Amino acid sequence: MSTDIKEAENMPASRTSTQESPSRAWVSKAPPRPGWGVVATATAASVTGLVALVAAGKALDQVLLIPPLAASAALVYGAPGLPLSQPRSVIGGQFLSAVTGFVVLWAAGGSAWAAAVAGGLALGVMQLARTPHSPAAATAVIVVATKPDAALFLPLLVPATVVLVLIGIIAGRTRAGSRYPAYWW
Repeated sequence: MSTDIKEAENMPASRTSTQESPSRAWVSKAPPRPGWGVVATATAASVTGLVALVAAGKALDQVLLIPPLAASAALVYGAPGLPLSQPRSVIGGQFLSAVTGFVVLWAAGGSAWAAAVAGGLALGVMQLARTPHSPAAATAVIVVATKPDAALFLPLLVPATVVLVLIGIIAGRTRAGSRYPAYWW
């Protein structure tokens, strides 16, 4: 018996038709909207974290706020319970992906092809290290595309991720419900 037939036999009678009722077709399957307090805390933490990176960058006369760190902030403050948001993944994933980008840059140069390879390889490196953090793959791409000085980029990237995590910890202590981080290591 085919899998489709088995699944149809196990469904309630109201769901076996090939079309759902018009009223059910428009019902969202997205998770419920978070409460206003959660949204306010996440938004305030995100603004604070990203502005802190800009302020530190201005003080150091360096760019600290790169797009993947804004995406990291969105995960840390907006989805603090996900494995992708934990300190190990944010800090380790960003660092390992940047190193991957520098290795690809050294081996293959700064082409768009090499940047694509770096982004893909970064995923594998993060999975092997158990530091999954999707925004970090973009960091590998940025490294290859912009060719920054590794001796400057890496020592700035790590503290920048630490700042995001520390603000996440503070926000996680003020938020009702989930606390951040769910785990450290």
